[in-house]
Amino acid sequence: MKLKLKVWRQKNGQSEGAFQNYDVDDVSPDMSFLEMFDVLNERLINEGGDPIAFDHDCREGICGMCSMYINGQPHGPNRGVTTCQLHMRSFNDGESITVEPWRAKAFPVIKDLVVDRTAFDRIIAAGGFISSNTGNAQDANSIPIGKEIADKAFESAACIGCGACVAACPNSSASLFTAAKISQLNRLPQGQPERYIRTRDMVHQMDKEGFGACSNTGACEAECPKEISISHIAKMNRDYIKASLFKD
Repeated sequence: MKLKLKVWRQKNGQSEGAFQNYDVDDVSPDMSFLEMFDVLNERLINEGGDPIAFDHDCREGICGMCSMYINGQPHGPNRGVTTCQLHMRSFNDGESITVEPWRAKAFPVIKDLVVDRTAFDRIIAAGGFISSNTGNAQDANSIPIGKEIADKAFESAACIGCGACVAACPNSSASLFTAAKISQLNRLPQGQPERYIRTRDMVHQMDKEGFGACSNTGACEAECPKEISISHIAKMNRDYIKASLFKD
């Protein structure tokens, strides 16, 4: 396969960026999208050029590091996959592919396709935990939990924090990410004591980071690689309203 790439290049967060064109030959349909970038970067290095910076870690779809806006879609054209799980057989020979980083005020560009997503870390630090006594861990089955509740909690816990929901949202809202991290704790018995304080603090931190408000477009659910439902946002909003009725 031969492909034409239009890639966003930006030296750092303070400099202006621009698209640069690259021709990539001998692309195997069985390559992942990141492997195709590896081939391009190896060529750039051999030519004495600057390789394209992009985030990656596990390359198995579980770390949430790979974050590319591919032809106007977070993680590319396929549903339920991350960029590292996207294979080149999803594209046609001779096709032009535009690749750029996440676009959001709360995700400033570090270099090329790499963005700073530490805003997510600060949202988690605001309340994404439970308080418990130290000592030996309890047996896993010591607290009975209904299957439906456990399934819902597990569904939200599948969030890998990639930021595709923010990139897809016209408002750059992090509501789906925040709701998922809240829901995985608020649905379980261990998360009940701090349920409303957690919701209030994490939502306030989300707003403080500069993310936009949710307007129920559903773009986040459509582009989420773990296909997390926006019903978690509705639950977060209900808990937030209840939290406003209580004091610490």
